[in-house]
Amino acid sequence: MDIKKLQYFIAVAEELHFNRAAEKLNMTQPPLSQQIQALENEIGVKLLERNKRQVRLTPAGAVFLEEAKSILSQLERSIKTTQLVDQGIIGHLNIGFIDSAAGGVLVDMLKMFRERYPQVQLTLHEMTSAQQWQALQEGTIHIGFVRYTESGKHIDHRPLVNESLIAVLPEQHHLAHLPVLSIRSLALEPFISFPRHLGAPFHDLIMSFCAQHDMYPNVVQEAIQMYTIVNLVAANLGVSIVPTSVAIFQREGVVFRDFEESTPSIPLYAAWRTDCDRASLSALLEIIGQMSSEAINLE
Repeated sequence: MDIKKLQYFIAVAEELHFNRAAEKLNMTQPPLSQQIQALENEIGVKLLERNKRQVRLTPAGAVFLEEAKSILSQLERSIKTTQLVDQGIIGHLNIGFIDSAAGGVLVDMLKMFRERYPQVQLTLHEMTSAQQWQALQEGTIHIGFVRYTESGKHIDHRPLVNESLIAVLPEQHHLAHLPVLSIRSLALEPFISFPRHLGAPFHDLIMSFCAQHDMYPNVVQEAIQMYTIVNLVAANLGVSIVPTSVAIFQREGVVFRDFEESTPSIPLYAAWRTDCDRASLSALLEIIGQMSSEAINLE
């Protein structure tokens, strides 16, 4: 059925006058009458009673008027939704992230994205970097925020920020009063470490930093999440070394201290599926590009 016929019928049904309806539609009365008659013939139902004095809806016409309005309204919504999806203004994204990225640049990025595209549904998955790379390869997340890179089919990445390493100590620790620590001062301390099998590059970077300064951690406990490491330090189970962004947690019972020694950079990357044609992903990548460029300029 021609959509225009529905529009013509609605105009006549609302005006109950062919001439006024024709003026509203910017057309003449005869072709409008022909279109209404063609519509009635097409559906096999009389919709309007008309004579020289008046036009009125038949009972069937009154029902058809509501249905026609509903059809056109749904069509308009469908067109609008399709346009929004194409523009990245509506849709859905699955995002993976490591817990140490939950503060700082990731928060700012998601806040900016939410302000620009409030109708895009974001589902966040807290995962290790290794778990995110697996999820990217399987296509269960569209984009992830990871500490190291891997090669993969249909996957690309870009650096966002570089961080330093800091020590985290129990608040009552005998070294907590010092404003800056030497890595060697932690040599005999019980150490809480990130497990190597869940992220060898990140684990090895910390251990290499320690080894460069003849410090070999006495690992007594492993924990996957940075926030868990901080909580275990607060429980006085040991000390640890974490990226600077972890200090945003500011948990009671711990202190964060810089090192005297120069520490290696801990990068944070965005990695995403290149075969995902979602406009919402492209919109997020645009924001990521903007924010990472700003971070580089600040450095």
